[in-house]
Amino acid sequence: MASHRRPKQPSRTRVTVLTTAAAAAVALSSQAANAAPSEKLTKDEVKAKVDKLYEEAEQATEKYNGAKEKQEKLQKEISTIQDNVARGQEELNELRDGIGLAAAAQYRSGTIDSSLQLFLSSDPDDYLDKASTADQLSAQQVEALKKIQEKQRELAQDRSEASGKLKDLASTRTELGKKKKEVQAKLAEAQKLLNSLTAKEKAALAAADARASRDAGERVDLGDTGSASGRAAAAFSAAQSKLGSPYVYGASGPSSFDCSGLTSWAYAQAGVSIPRTSESQANIGTRIYSASQLQVGDLVFFFNDLHHVGLYAGNGQIIHAPRTGTVVRYESMDTIGGPFMWGVRV
Repeated sequence: MASHRRPKQPSRTRVTVLTTAAAAAVALSSQAANAAPSEKLTKDEVKAKVDKLYEEAEQATEKYNGAKEKQEKLQKEISTIQDNVARGQEELNELRDGIGLAAAAQYRSGTIDSSLQLFLSSDPDDYLDKASTADQLSAQQVEALKKIQEKQRELAQDRSEASGKLKDLASTRTELGKKKKEVQAKLAEAQKLLNSLTAKEKAALAAADARASRDAGERVDLGDTGSASGRAAAAFSAAQSKLGSPYVYGASGPSSFDCSGLTSWAYAQAGVSIPRTSESQANIGTRIYSASQLQVGDLVFFFNDLHHVGLYAGNGQIIHAPRTGTVVRYESMDTIGGPFMWGVRV
């Protein structure tokens, strides 16, 4: 007699897996059919994209520098406040000790006066107001207790200020970390693009950069433009001494620099302290809007967001730290890649 047993059905799980796999295969086939073959970028296209990434990295670098400068400032302010609190606490302890000794002596003599009552009071401020009004304390005791009150208030205010600045510092450190990652990501993306080039193409780009640095350092015609001042001349001379030093984001010397790191370092060698970031440097001194009126040593700013700065060198040239992969060098203002905004005479 023939068997009428029904064939075993596949499990629900197996059906689901097979269905999903089939759907995925169809989708991948469809994508493969519709996708256009990837095209290799030319050397010039890679250079354009890399230059753009370097510009974006420099923008992020100046934000990073600003956060770093703010962090250092906050750390100094917090340290000063903490020193003040420590000294204030010592003074408060001395004032309390003085009152305490007097109260102890009175206790031993069997006369507990209002100063001891003050220490036993649950509300010293209220007690002091009432006691001084009722003339229960001597003038000397009132003065001592008022000093204690004042010192307590000062310490409370200082501690509150320190607490606020510590929160600000934590936020600034978070921002600093984000900007650092942003810069690193831009530089990594640029390097990935450069790695896509052939050895011959890489050599051609490297040679062009080397020529730009060599030509700027050796054969630039600076003309006979005078310096803005003695300190401007000193700052410019300091920058000249760093020709050939590598660009490193966040660096401010003495062996490597970013753009605002070079200018702030150069002026520091002239005995002049200027802000660390290009944006802040753009808001000091006297502005010069006409390139024809620039003098040697003037700060010169480029791009609408002022993220690049150099020192005017004369004859339409500047000395600056251009970007990652380059060195401190002379360059024409016409080839910076962004519009000249204004100069600043420090």
